Amino acid sequence: MKLLSIVLQAAPAGGATGGGNYMSILMIVLLFVIMYFFMIRPQQKKQKEVQKMREALKVGDKVIVAGGIYGKLKEIDNNTFTVEIAEGVRIKVDKASVFAASNDAPATK
Repeated sequence: MKLLSIVLQAAPAGGATGGGNYMSILMIVLLFVIMYFFMIRPQQKKQKEVQKMREALKVGDKVIVAGGIYGKLKEIDNNTFTVEIAEGVRIKVDKASVFAASNDAPATK
């Protein structure tokens, strides 16, 4: 908490130095750089990995769909997958709703 109060201190009254303004701007820029490397960049990497996984899926792969539905891919279109969740029961889902390819998903009968 002490560090936060030091960072957020205002420039001295009367404008004794002009360097105080530059230090405040430097601290804000530093804060954004830290946020980028610890929050934004890892999330972008994770999204790229998920996108590669979705592109690598093929008919017959077992997947987990949003909401925890396990199934097997039966058809792949431009923006959708057809997933068989039980024998003869097929649902069409958006590609973005497939979160994982599951090797240990229970097999459909």
